[in-house]
Amino acid sequence: MFVLHVALQGCLRGGGVAFGLTADTGGHIRYLLDLVAASAQDADIARIVMATRLFDGIHGPDYAVPEERISDKVELVRLASASPAYRSKEEMHTEVASFARNLVAWIARQPRAPDMIHAHYADAASVAALVQDALGIPFVFTAHSLGRVKAALMGAGAEDAPDLVHRIAAEEGALARASLVVASSRDEAEVQYAGYTAYDPGRIRVLPPGSDLARFTAAQPLARVDATIDRFLHEPEKPVLLALARPVARKNLAALVRAYGESPELQARANLVLMAGMREDIDALDGDMPATLREILVLIDRYDLYGRVAYPKTHDPEDVPAIYAYARARGGVFVNPALNEPFGLTLLEASAAGLPLVATDSGGPNDIVETCGNGLLVDPRAPDAIAAACLRILREPALYADCVAGGARAAAAYDWDQHAARYHALLGALLAPQPPLAAPRQMLVCDIDNTLVGCAAALGIFRRWRSRQAGLAFGVATGRSFHSAMAILEQQMSPRPQVMITSVGSEIYHLDPNGVTYAADLAWRTAVSADWDRAGVHAVLAGLDGLVPQGPLEQRGHKLSYFADAAAARAVRARLALAGQRATVIHSHGRYLDVLPAAASKGTAVAHVRALYALPERAVFVAGDSGNDVEMLRAGAQAIIVANYSDDLASHAGLQHSYVARASHARGIIEGVGHFRRMLADAV
Repeated sequence: MFVLHVALQGCLRGGGVAFGLTADTGGHIRYLLDLVAASAQDADIARIVMATRLFDGIHGPDYAVPEERISDKVELVRLASASPAYRSKEEMHTEVASFARNLVAWIARQPRAPDMIHAHYADAASVAALVQDALGIPFVFTAHSLGRVKAALMGAGAEDAPDLVHRIAAEEGALARASLVVASSRDEAEVQYAGYTAYDPGRIRVLPPGSDLARFTAAQPLARVDATIDRFLHEPEKPVLLALARPVARKNLAALVRAYGESPELQARANLVLMAGMREDIDALDGDMPATLREILVLIDRYDLYGRVAYPKTHDPEDVPAIYAYARARGGVFVNPALNEPFGLTLLEASAAGLPLVATDSGGPNDIVETCGNGLLVDPRAPDAIAAACLRILREPALYADCVAGGARAAAAYDWDQHAARYHALLGALLAPQPPLAAPRQMLVCDIDNTLVGCAAALGIFRRWRSRQAGLAFGVATGRSFHSAMAILEQQMSPRPQVMITSVGSEIYHLDPNGVTYAADLAWRTAVSADWDRAGVHAVLAGLDGLVPQGPLEQRGHKLSYFADAAAARAVRARLALAGQRATVIHSHGRYLDVLPAAASKGTAVAHVRALYALPERAVFVAGDSGNDVEMLRAGAQAIIVANYSDDLASHAGLQHSYVARASHARGIIEGVGHFRRMLADAV
């Protein structure tokens, strides 16, 4: 496979990237270089080219070099465009057409054309769309950050700014044209993209970036680095609140300075260290960096923080592990207060180096903290919340230790080799489609957590069994959202489902003919919307004792999710009935409670899918393990309860027709299907 990456923004080179040199020389370049390095290890990848702009030497001579060989498989090519000068992302739309023409000409000179283009940022997607029009090469898209998100952070009227008008239009075009959209987090996939007209959740995949964390896990202090920081501080031995980010407005470093400056207790307990990019002269920086740095310096002066805040002018990128080690040696905390963080590679690095996190609750940190348990999330617009979270970690040794232990899991959870394997599987499937069964004879629908997955050996057996089941369509029914479900299925290398029943049956997705992307079932959406008053249900349940809302990402248009015990679940049902609100209430595992439209459940969703395929009841198998599977199991004539069930399913009065497997997890599914097939054969 020959993959062509297009990345126009920033100062891209094969090594020694000067991160922070310009406002656009940031995390997307690190992402691209790390992805390419991991991809090059795959024997099925024959060639990788990164195409970027060629521009004059204002930032050094490297960016005017047309070709840069990186390895035997990887090269970087720089192509001219309309302007010979460096261009910021706000100006890049003026370069798209000319760059695309030169890229088409470059491709024509190659021994073979790329199989796939991967566009990084929307301007690159505009280039890829022009190349697709000319040569028919499909493309995938990674946004890295989004204009509509930036506009929302800037406030009313921001979308009308000329640079954002161009950017948002390009992003709409990218979402409409890309064969696949690669997102870094659920927040990006489910919240950030949802504001776009071309939003299509079934064409978005959440593939968290990996990170080369070995050098951070082994990080040790360096005397030279220590001295660079210590020279600012009166008491350099104190714990450290460390932030490491480019000084751009959306990184919100000023809020961290406010949080620190307004908390005498935090100043007494810790120093603040700001590694805010690299600069020789503030006035020579581009974008909003000069204004951001001046705001930080003014705040330091206003709160009279001299001797307690360090803000070195520059640092060597190779010294970043030692900077984390400096903070770790002093019992410090890593803080990311960004208004929105699409992913957060620095969070993984800091965790691997042994630092607890305080991170923004907007974007990728939600996924990182949920996966690793390595810190606390805060509202980045609330300096008092930032200060309170920092103080809590510093005050509570047990919490500090738990966060450090959680960070040690980061290397396993966010691995570039795993990312590359999933990424290549998706590209390969797009290039060689395996369409779903058009007219299956039977269908199996099973829960995911603790049913299909939960035992790696059992899932391996299931994969082999599934490959031999001609005529059997495979689907899942889960409480997870579509993107959460797809992420765990692909991480576990599950067979790809033909049908995805998600969010406890309130949403249904069907596999597209390309065998990779999915289409939402709009008829089902219409059906469950009938008589659903989400705002009314939310208002009725507000303030109910024992009912605690789950996080924002667990709330859906047709699902409200809470933490609740059995007593609170009974109170929810009673209050909804008293208010005349029709809804389905699902309580599972003794603590999760979901409120859905009256028409929605896993059971009604399976019935809807069965009708679409015109299958008789005896042709559909369903399998589950917990309380949120009850409706599906109760409605299914051929219901399977795996041996590792919870919520006392085997004794449930409505499930006496179910087959209780002796085997757990996916082995139990296979056992149950075999049982019902034998019964059917005996009946015939």
